[in-house]
Amino acid sequence: MGRGKIVIRRIDNSTSRQVTFSKRRSGLLKKAKELSILCDAEVGVIIFSSTGKLYDFASNSSMKSIIGRYNKVKEEQHQLLNHASEIKFWQREVATLQQQLHYLQECHRKLIGEELSGMNANDLQNLEDQLETSLKGVRLKKDQLLKDQIRELSLKGEIIQKENQELHNMVDIMRKENIKLQTENEQAIERKHMHRRNFNSNNYNLLEKNQSNWGYNFFSKKLLDKSRSTNEVVSPVTTS
Repeated sequence: MGRGKIVIRRIDNSTSRQVTFSKRRSGLLKKAKELSILCDAEVGVIIFSSTGKLYDFASNSSMKSIIGRYNKVKEEQHQLLNHASEIKFWQREVATLQQQLHYLQECHRKLIGEELSGMNANDLQNLEDQLETSLKGVRLKKDQLLKDQIRELSLKGEIIQKENQELHNMVDIMRKENIKLQTENEQAIERKHMHRRNFNSNNYNLLEKNQSNWGYNFFSKKLLDKSRSTNEVVSPVTTS
């Protein structure tokens, strides 16, 4: 009679579990060795027991070499899978976008009044409602833009008006300053002319006075000289 089918599940009895582990571990390592010899395969087996003990088998090369080769091949396979997955993803995206583009083109043609032959009354009514809704949205947007532009222009007008007022005030101040400077300049010129007239008048009076004194002195000198000459003439006659 053959052996019954063994149910693959955890063995509860620890002794039986340890015996089974030892037997199957030895069988697994033996099979790995036979596989490497018979098939010229590079085989690596790593086993950790429930207690943490390590059992391993490596064929012709070391376990480190086998693990390095495994990681390299796994990475290459992963990259290939990622590349293939990426291609499939973009293919699906392209197909989806093409469908959306076709739908949008069809809707656009209907909105501009083309290709309406296959539409019934309900479809046409829905299309009309969509156009009305779109038209309302366009009008609201246009009104909002116009209001914004008017508000912006009004603000700019206020700023320009304020700047014009400031310029007008500056011009008025400059005009007043010019008038003040012109008045001061005229007054300075008038004072200069008055000073010159006073100077000329004083010089003229002084000149007249000097001339008068000079004439008096000259006349007095003449009289004195004449008197002296008379005395000189008379004096000898009297003496004799």
